[in-house]
Amino acid sequence: MGKGKWRKSSYSASQSACVEVGSLAMRVDVRDSKDRSAVLRFQPEQWRTFVAELKHSD
Repeated sequence: MGKGKWRKSSYSASQSACVEVGSLAMRVDVRDSKDRSAVLRFQPEQWRTFVAELKHSD
């Protein structure tokens, strides 16, 4: 993601297994804090849809 800022998921703040998310104008990147070499990339609309589906899956 270059020089973008990464932030940890609020659900994993106290755990060592964290998901980190970084965003730029045209994409959202997601990575595992323990293995930063693998990054999933989403377009913003895809990310919003993905998160909305996760929220409704409970």
